[in-house]
Amino acid sequence: MALQTALQDTFGRRFHYLRLSITEMCNFRCNYCLPNGNDCNTLKNDLSITEIDTLVKAFAAMGTSKIRITGGEPALRKDLTDIIELCKNTPSIKKVAMTTNGYLLKRDAKAYKRAGLDAINVSADSLDPRMFAAITGRQKLEDILSGVDHAAAAGIDTIKFNTVMLKQFNYKELGAFFDYIKHHRVTWRFIELMQTGDNHNFFKQNHVPGNALKDVLLEQGWQRIVRTKDAGPAQEFSHPDFMGNIGLIMPYSKDFCSSCNRLRISSQGKLHLCLFAEEGINIRPLLLAQDIEKTCDVIVNHLQSKTISHKLTNGFTGATRQLAMLGG
Repeated sequence: MALQTALQDTFGRRFHYLRLSITEMCNFRCNYCLPNGNDCNTLKNDLSITEIDTLVKAFAAMGTSKIRITGGEPALRKDLTDIIELCKNTPSIKKVAMTTNGYLLKRDAKAYKRAGLDAINVSADSLDPRMFAAITGRQKLEDILSGVDHAAAAGIDTIKFNTVMLKQFNYKELGAFFDYIKHHRVTWRFIELMQTGDNHNFFKQNHVPGNALKDVLLEQGWQRIVRTKDAGPAQEFSHPDFMGNIGLIMPYSKDFCSSCNRLRISSQGKLHLCLFAEEGINIRPLLLAQDIEKTCDVIVNHLQSKTISHKLTNGFTGATRQLAMLGG
């Protein structure tokens, strides 16, 4: 199929980056996302590998160069390495990344690398084992950090940690995070807690404005790193005294959406133009029919209705009940 014009919305933003959720299921119970674990309403009829193949080929035909595999927890799918390999072997897809809680990383890092994984983001909301367990419901911190070491040894070059900043839990631990990246060549990203349909009270008690941390970084001499065209939403910073970098994801900051370059597909085959938009657009029938051309047409047409910004500052969270639905 001939390459089409790169995806572009009515505000001139171009979309080279697909975030593909392959399951809503997660085996952790993070207090800001799924404090009680998956409930009986969690959808389980995930996209098949054939449907994913059609989807990836369609996005590649429209200029997508980067795919991030998300969940829920992607490693709960037994065919994860097949999905990684499929994405990596699709012409025009230059980078395949994954976001994971890392619980199988120690065992499977080599398999992920062999399948073609280029980059990995690992959720780690504390470096204190007790606090980590309090936030995630799992006593897995040592295994996850060991898994990251295995990923680096396997040759996965780009490794990032994700930490959701929580006022009542991990915000006082910033010094420990800084100590870690002083001696490790990774990027540690601090994510501003986002309000979803299910966490209103928790959000009010724990939200920390990302700009507060940004001010600290600038005062300490951290320098902003120029974003690449397929970069995620983080503002990244480097410092000559640190081996690693720091990233800030601040969805409540001014002009956060101006650099949007990514679209999302749920594990149920719905196109989401924004993490916090209304209910997604169902394109699964086209994926089942393996109709690449019509899939492209529908995505291009719906992209023209993408709005200039989310409305999080007004308390509007759209159809996002919790972040496991689309992987953040």
